[in-house]
Amino acid sequence: MRPGKPIILVVDDERMFRSILETALKNSGFSPVTASGAQDALDALDALPVDLVISDMMMPGIGGMELLGMVKAKRPEIPFIILTAHGSIEGAVEAIRNGAFDYITKPINEEDLALTIKRALDYSMLSSENEQLRSRFSEKFGFGSIVYRSAAMNRIVFRAKQVAASPDTTVAIYGESGVGKEVIANAIHYSGSRMSGRFVTVNCVAIPETLIESELFGHVRGAFSGAHQERKGRFAAADGGTIFLDEIGDLPVTAQAKLLRVIETQSFERVGSNETERVDCRIVTATNRNLETLVGEGKFREDLFHRINIFPIHIPALRDREGDVPLLAEYFLDHFRQHLGRKAPGISKAAMDMMLLHTWPGNVRELRNCMEHAVISADDQLIRPEHLGIGQEPRKNVRRHGMIEYNLSFPAGELSLDAIVDKALQTTLQRCGGNKSKAAEMLKVNRKMFYRGKE
Repeated sequence: MRPGKPIILVVDDERMFRSILETALKNSGFSPVTASGAQDALDALDALPVDLVISDMMMPGIGGMELLGMVKAKRPEIPFIILTAHGSIEGAVEAIRNGAFDYITKPINEEDLALTIKRALDYSMLSSENEQLRSRFSEKFGFGSIVYRSAAMNRIVFRAKQVAASPDTTVAIYGESGVGKEVIANAIHYSGSRMSGRFVTVNCVAIPETLIESELFGHVRGAFSGAHQERKGRFAAADGGTIFLDEIGDLPVTAQAKLLRVIETQSFERVGSNETERVDCRIVTATNRNLETLVGEGKFREDLFHRINIFPIHIPALRDREGDVPLLAEYFLDHFRQHLGRKAPGISKAAMDMMLLHTWPGNVRELRNCMEHAVISADDQLIRPEHLGIGQEPRKNVRRHGMIEYNLSFPAGELSLDAIVDKALQTTLQRCGGNKSKAAEMLKVNRKMFYRGKE
């Protein structure tokens, strides 16, 4: 709604009643415009920035109910109030079902009229603000925010758009660490009808096994030692929206059974409670692991796998997305120019050639980190290969001629077996782009090794 007095369009075939309404509206601080019938009203809508329409129900020719449909087709955001006599309340209620904000009975009470209009205008303004907010979120997190050029990613975005239009369908997103699984999950949420609800993220591997059920479903006071008050879980927080279960392959088997029940019945119980709670949310899962292999190993429930794998999306690694590296590099360059306050005039051909040769084991996340490092290191100069921090021979920095090389160096006096192990873990994790599962597989150790000294 614009600054100044709200413009109220009054539609009534009786001249005297239009005059009475016009005076009442002026007395209440509004700017009234009158029309004697539907066509005059539609012409006024085309010519003026009308904020609200008040129309009589019964008029010759096109009546108030039909006019309501015409106004909603032309300007759906405008509140519509029906005027009706005491004997035709049924028709007014029907008008509300068809989109009218409210109805007012004749004879008019000036105070009631002003209050009803104010409520309608407040509701309209709030709806407009919510729509603008939804639009901003959609712009920031929707499909338009995804940077790509490759045919491979074009297919992924097409599939994701398809499922975004089905708000109840469970989605399973697969891909290596850093490919952008959460970006796709966000886009699905903020491009669908659930975008007004929350997008709740749960990192299944980051939550201790003893607390996972409480985290997902909540608990009541006294449910376990330390539960001093009731707590809502992530599913309750996601009601009406989307819950994103990242690293679903690491979810403990005990919690998998509870998750299966939520998917099947849309209900759960908090830890320590027998009261069943209903939940309505879309479930999106993500993993960098092969769930079918985990099923075969008895580490993931087969019935749960089939429940979450209804609409699988497999995001390709960055090395398989031809044309995306230069586009993403320029995108991140512009991003860090703004956020770091650097000039960063551009990327040299030699630096770009090096990036095109690099295998990007950490995928888009690694490229983003690379560009942040480069913008800082270049110190407002053209970005050259030495600023990238990815090595002179990127394709050989992990494997060469079937061999794996580690160059470990330590300050004098700090050499020890523990130091060597820590350095090997750190180096391998870095080479795997922060993917602990991949690094653990390379070193043939349990991924818990990467939490040494953090417990």
